[in-house]
Amino acid sequence: MSCSDRNIIIHQIGEACRLYGFFQVINHGVPKKVIDEMLGVAHEFFRLPVEEKMKLYSDDPSKTMRLSTSFNVKKETVHNWRDYLRLHCYPLEKYAPEWPSNPSSFREIVSRYCMEVRQLGYRLEEAISESLGLEKDCIKNVLGEQGQHMAINFYPQCPQPELTYGLPAHTDPNALTILLQDLQVAGLQVLKDGKWLAVKPQPNAFVINLGDQLESLSNGKYKSVWHRAIVNSDKARMSVASFLCPCDNSIISAPKTLTEDGSPTIYRDFTYPEYYNKFWSRNLDQEHCLELFKKRS
Repeated sequence: MSCSDRNIIIHQIGEACRLYGFFQVINHGVPKKVIDEMLGVAHEFFRLPVEEKMKLYSDDPSKTMRLSTSFNVKKETVHNWRDYLRLHCYPLEKYAPEWPSNPSSFREIVSRYCMEVRQLGYRLEEAISESLGLEKDCIKNVLGEQGQHMAINFYPQCPQPELTYGLPAHTDPNALTILLQDLQVAGLQVLKDGKWLAVKPQPNAFVINLGDQLESLSNGKYKSVWHRAIVNSDKARMSVASFLCPCDNSIISAPKTLTEDGSPTIYRDFTYPEYYNKFWSRNLDQEHCLELFKKRS
């Protein structure tokens, strides 16, 4: 890639972050074989007998590996039309041994996918840094040794899709989300100018969305936007979401470079655990959690 080509891509990423908070990437460097195997083993897992999957079921959101139906079953008034397997993924040597052993290839395939996606996340964070006029390692350095989680989402056919969501409207509390969509069935929608827009799956592409941490770090220049997953009565749908999160002791604070022009600092400093706890203490569809972290004039 020439320098001018890279500059064009950096600019395009910046515009997407500013206007939408979402974009899709192709030619991303993650081998197609790794992607295909990830989707294959995900489908294989959800085809297991119910009694086998129920061994992993838990309503406890603090568990580092669990199968569930909602973010927090005990707190929600309306449950989602989905099953999902939630995994902690970094460091792999700590968490992979507790992952499902059925299918037998699950741990190996998912580990390989996690490593590739993590590197993609780093490359994207560098590009986002540069698009803000920062040094390319700036965001990575602020986020520190990033945590990594995964949600393998299965949305069954729904007899009355107008009555529920696969996932209600929300923003992501983390830094960056990398989503692998099912090519056969669309379901992701993004809120733009008061309208819900469908995100059409593209071949061999990832959907990237900015989380709340990057909106804060960009001093509000980039957006963490509302999105949701809808269900349908015709086809089941699968997606794999990977989440990169700041390390617990990182201070989330907009770089001074972004306020040198006299722009006020929008958000106060905070840590990710403080933000995460506040995020989950609310109902998911309440006002944007970042509103609670704005500096008071």
